Amino acid sequence: MIGRIHGTLLDKTPPQILVDCSGVGYEIDVPMSTLYGLPSVGEKVALLTHLIVREDAHQLFGFASAPEREAFRALIRISGVGARIALAVLSGLSVTELAQAITAQDSSRLTRVPGIGKKTAERLLLELRGKLGADLGRPAGAAAGHADVLQALLALGYSEREAGAAVAKLAPDLGVDDGIRQALKTLAK
Repeated sequence: MIGRIHGTLLDKTPPQILVDCSGVGYEIDVPMSTLYGLPSVGEKVALLTHLIVREDAHQLFGFASAPEREAFRALIRISGVGARIALAVLSGLSVTELAQAITAQDSSRLTRVPGIGKKTAERLLLELRGKLGADLGRPAGAAAGHADVLQALLALGYSEREAGAAVAKLAPDLGVDDGIRQALKTLAK
């Protein structure tokens, strides 16, 4: 199984990218959340991957973070949910939003994703209950308060990318109040 790819980004054609790894070009399907965080074409990139081998194709999927790949793997284990639907879910919702929808059992958030109807949303909530939760959206190794800081920034209207970048710059031992202040200062620059 190919678990990680590191190389030069050659092309971005949503939802697919092309990464040159020691002279071999890998076509990798990525969710939009990962695509938006990629560097410019010609720069180095590293992605966690998931390989699906079928009788008629080998498909490689790439993710910017371990929680994103974990969510993808949990989604494709559900009967009737394939890789394309899983990518659509992760493109339409951040991992944090998906975890919150599952924790709150809120099917309306899932039905906003193109290709997800009411029955599929309810099946996702049922199957993922207890498997994915609010802790899924927390970056690995981050302080517990950083997830709260991230949620506060999202509530203030910052994008997932902006908020995530600001939270990544915070010291691990920073409290929630100080973290919000520091993140807002970073975003104001």
